[in-house]
Amino acid sequence: MAELTGRDAIRAALEQEMARDERVVLLGEDVAPGGVFKTTPGLVDRFGAERVWDTPISEQAIVGSAMGAAMGGLRPVAEIMFADFYATCWDLVANEIAKTRYMTGGQVRLPLVVRGSNGGGGLGFGAQHSQSAESWAMCVPGLKIACPSTPSDFKGLLAGAIREEDPVLVFEHKGLYGRTGEVPDGDHVVALGESHTLREGSDVTLVGLAFTVGICEAAADQLADEGISAEVIDLRTLVPLDVAAVLRSVATTNRLVIVEEGPGQLGWSASLAAIVSDEGFDDLDAPVLRVCGASVPLPAAGVLEEEVNPNAQRVIAAVRRMS
Repeated sequence: MAELTGRDAIRAALEQEMARDERVVLLGEDVAPGGVFKTTPGLVDRFGAERVWDTPISEQAIVGSAMGAAMGGLRPVAEIMFADFYATCWDLVANEIAKTRYMTGGQVRLPLVVRGSNGGGGLGFGAQHSQSAESWAMCVPGLKIACPSTPSDFKGLLAGAIREEDPVLVFEHKGLYGRTGEVPDGDHVVALGESHTLREGSDVTLVGLAFTVGICEAAADQLADEGISAEVIDLRTLVPLDVAAVLRSVATTNRLVIVEEGPGQLGWSASLAAIVSDEGFDDLDAPVLRVCGASVPLPAAGVLEEEVNPNAQRVIAAVRRMS
């Protein structure tokens, strides 16, 4: 095991997969000097400019080039610096990349990854650089979606995504780039679609994703002091979605709180709540509750951002309402 930050774990995954498969290439704005979040330093020195491509500041060019490279036999990893700017290349992502395999009857596959920073996390990046875009992608059939919460999963899920035969969007929460944790040495791959139960409990299930996993863990610690046993599940991926694990947990705890950083209007937590309410209705002793970000553009001011984002105290309040 090595103690790595999230950003170092990303670099480790890219180095692992580029060394393993010469078809893996990296492209994006400033990826050669290491990127604005310092997730790609040194890769151009090891693998050369023919496999690490600095691009213009154009998300359309980045994603379009990745699509063409995948069609040509490469396995590109494209970086969108801020997930907010999927909005500028969404036609390529939603109408072309997501649908090519289906519309060619399986004759053309696109084994590509698009990755980059996502979410706010109290860092003050403001309304246009702090959005949680994973729910945008979840609405589009044909895309797989990974959202790691630990350095180990930053490495393992990215490696797993690169080895997929379908397009994968990896949303890396910018508030987790600097957090440290143990990461397995050598070849480390996490399969998409497998959630991780971080803490077992008997009274309520708390489900989080990326940054909100830590919020769930903090809430569970405080609830334990009140004699409430909370189970904590890290979904890891939205597509495939490990509904079975959540349903198994709810069958034991009979209560579910889902914590999403994005706005409460629609969102991935609404989808999961609807599925559990449908398929696990007989196991529920209380309505499924969601703790989400406010449905407003995210403020840059710290005190306002703190007001609109989910936190452990809001999760605890939701659990108390269930009793």
